[in-house]
Amino acid sequence: MAKALYGHLGGPDARLLSEVSRLRARVGELEAELSRLRAATELPAIGLDSLDTDLLTLPAPEPALA
Repeated sequence: MAKALYGHLGGPDARLLSEVSRLRARVGELEAELSRLRAATELPAIGLDSLDTDLLTLPAPEPALA
């Protein structure tokens, strides 16, 4: 039964091993990108929550001189 799983000549196929390796590398890249995007999304939210609301209001514009 094991020969049927690994192939009659024994051992996994080299193409299959390279494909699995390529896919694992791609998954690692995608996980790193996901972590980076989550950090970029959470950073502004954390910064705005900790700011004083007075800093977010803009001063009234000065009247125009005639």
